[in-house]
Amino acid sequence: MTLLVKSSYSHRFLSSSTPAMSVCSSFCPQLPSYFRQKPINSLPTKPLFPLSFKVFSSQATGVSAEDELPGRIGFLGMGIMGTPMAQNLLKAGCDVTVWNRTKSKCDPLISLGAKYQPSPDEVAASCDVTFAMLADPESAMDVACGKHGAASGMGPGKGYVDVSTVDGDTSKLINGHIKATGASFLEAPVSGSKKPAEDGQLIFLAAGDKSLYNTVAPLLDIMGKSRFYLGDVGNGAAMKLVVNMIMGSMMATFSEGLLHSEKVGLDPNVLVEVVSQGAISAPMYSLKGPSMIESLYPTAFPLKHQQK
Repeated sequence: MTLLVKSSYSHRFLSSSTPAMSVCSSFCPQLPSYFRQKPINSLPTKPLFPLSFKVFSSQATGVSAEDELPGRIGFLGMGIMGTPMAQNLLKAGCDVTVWNRTKSKCDPLISLGAKYQPSPDEVAASCDVTFAMLADPESAMDVACGKHGAASGMGPGKGYVDVSTVDGDTSKLINGHIKATGASFLEAPVSGSKKPAEDGQLIFLAAGDKSLYNTVAPLLDIMGKSRFYLGDVGNGAAMKLVVNMIMGSMMATFSEGLLHSEKVGLDPNVLVEVVSQGAISAPMYSLKGPSMIESLYPTAFPLKHQQK
């Protein structure tokens, strides 16, 4: 299984001033069927909140007219990742309420039918389950547990799903605050960046309350192509950081190889093709190599986030 990585580069390919190569695990090839978790075929007998729609296959992009999505879904954080994820929920017919520190970033979602609340606690209070996609551990803690944080609007029967990439200790702290309200918590960091978020091709690495995981599985299937339940809170964060570590190492080596091929007079485009034919082939190299050669780095994953 090949896992692809967010970035860590040197020289021309690795400069810290580079606007973040968008290397991400979205470029992971789809796992063989015998490695994939099987989709959950039914919701729990007593769901945490009233969802009455079908479980989607990992490739689903929408629902038919007869599917009903009455669950009220909150989404906190309208950044590079959160915006397309919330858009996919809206396109699938979900009732979505959004919040972002800069309200103008919510406007595109509102134009698609999303509701808006001025604070995380008001989103959480008005919704059955609330997702959070924040940039770093500090933001994740503040939005969940700070003044007017989501925890203030949580209570029994509600669920909080943090899909941010944070360290395990931060995830456990948020879990403690959420559970103290009587609500349920699930960490579910994603493998993938902007393009897979737009295409509903993310990979969710979930851990925490199993009943909440089962209940939100259809929502994860709208936003992603696969999901894994990893047990106790902290395991999802650990898995995501391990994936990032592998990805960073791969991209650093690939960057050095491209640079060296130029220095010795080889065509780096041919190097990309050669690599794609061999045992070290990875979709990330073929997809990212051409833009790296042209020094084109559209931001999809800021380099500073690799340092987590």
